[in-house]
Amino acid sequence: MANAQSIRIYKEIGATPAPSAAADKARIVVAGAGPVGLAMALDLGRRGQPVTVVTRFDFIAHCSRAICFSKRSLDILDRLGVGEAAMAKGVTWNVGKVFWGTGSEPVYQFDMLPVKDQKRPGFINIQQYYIEEYLLDGLMALPNVEIRWGHTVDDVTPLNDGVELAISTAGGAYRLRAEWLIACDGSRSTVRERMGLDFEGRVFEDNFLIADIRMKNHDMPPERWFWFDPPFNPGKSALMHRQPDDIWRLDFQLGWDIDREAAMQPENVEPFIRAMLGDEVEFEREWYSVYTFQCRRMARFVHGRVIFAGDSAHLVSPFGARGCNGGFADIDNLGWKLDLILRGEAAEDLIETYNEEAIATADENLLNSTRSTDFLTPKSPASHALRDAVLELAQEHAFARPFINSGRLSTPVSYPKSRLSTLDEDDWTGGVPPGSPVLDAPHGDDWLLDQLHGDFVLLTRGRSGAVPGGIRVIAVDGLAAERLALPEGGACLVRPDQYVAARWKFPDAAKIEGALIRAKGGKA
Repeated sequence: MANAQSIRIYKEIGATPAPSAAADKARIVVAGAGPVGLAMALDLGRRGQPVTVVTRFDFIAHCSRAICFSKRSLDILDRLGVGEAAMAKGVTWNVGKVFWGTGSEPVYQFDMLPVKDQKRPGFINIQQYYIEEYLLDGLMALPNVEIRWGHTVDDVTPLNDGVELAISTAGGAYRLRAEWLIACDGSRSTVRERMGLDFEGRVFEDNFLIADIRMKNHDMPPERWFWFDPPFNPGKSALMHRQPDDIWRLDFQLGWDIDREAAMQPENVEPFIRAMLGDEVEFEREWYSVYTFQCRRMARFVHGRVIFAGDSAHLVSPFGARGCNGGFADIDNLGWKLDLILRGEAAEDLIETYNEEAIATADENLLNSTRSTDFLTPKSPASHALRDAVLELAQEHAFARPFINSGRLSTPVSYPKSRLSTLDEDDWTGGVPPGSPVLDAPHGDDWLLDQLHGDFVLLTRGRSGAVPGGIRVIAVDGLAAERLALPEGGACLVRPDQYVAARWKFPDAAKIEGALIRAKGGKA
């Protein structure tokens, strides 16, 4: 068993026997069975591709990791068939509040779903192991996906037409040759390390305490509450989130020069909890840990037939919930492109657009994460004074409130310069421009995003006429057409990841055909 003694187990799976032969073959190998790796396998598996997942663990871990899943991630989980399970278990929230000092009223609050009438909320809170379980349930229904539990990648050898992996198990070692390898093996990626690839960025000199506790009869609403310089943690910050199962995530800034082991001991953690919640609150320990964080990424995410996604490619601070949500954005961008290549419908260099667009997403997440962390943990008297001035002004002046940065929370990233997009031919204002995701809206008895599936779709408003093969046509009106700013007779082409590829006020078959070719990486 590949069990690490320090890791709690949520669900025991058991090790998969090694192949009988010393050498094996697979078309697509996904390294890692965290949420990003499982989502990647489910995306490709639902498209009919054969996928082999290898993971050194033989269980789903029960520990304190990702809990905040954004609306965009929920849209992706819907497309993968597991959104309803996540919603049924998760705690829904849209509102975040920021407090300062001893004040009982927030100096700032924000709504993560400013545009209403959409299927999914701004965020849900749910423990990562539940998401992994739901993704695994989806994978178990696919005969074309194999998961090899307790199989550790020891070495990686890139080839001209694929990659060869050296893998060890409790029952022996073997070599696995794949046409494509997708590395979703986390921040300490073995694949990245064995290939000698860079992972550059910044380490932040601060420590934070996570206290996941179980308590009942607490009347805080399902919102994100953040404190600057609260009386229960003076000079520092704190965060509170509600999770399912009466679990609450409390997060306390500790500073840099601390004894990390001592900081996790119950006798040192519980004074923080009681100072925040009151001496009368009854609670049980679920998980205590201390973390630091980094903001870094690889220079490239594509290296021949080896592709990196999630934490193996990029790391951000947890403030803003951009880690796992950024990983889901990766697999959403990659799956349909690799599928087209394997089906012979696109050239292999379409993968380079994953490198470009995923790096654009990572850079925006890194920028926002770094700015949030600098605001949360000012390292000079001048930056500390600036932060406090913003907080003080925000109490009385609305203009200052948007400058408060307690973590700019994850939202979809647009690709205005994507080479897969066809630029607007007309003077078009409003709506969803090429390179941005479609905005959800009620559509008939359903929701617009639910009808897009994972296909190329032409959304039309009152248009008739021929369209190229391989494109589904959906007629829209009402709020859906209004949010797209589609005029009568207009249309927009949507990629399989629900991003707009092109739009026209006066489309014809030739324009649509050209945009489809471009969206598949060709030259129109």
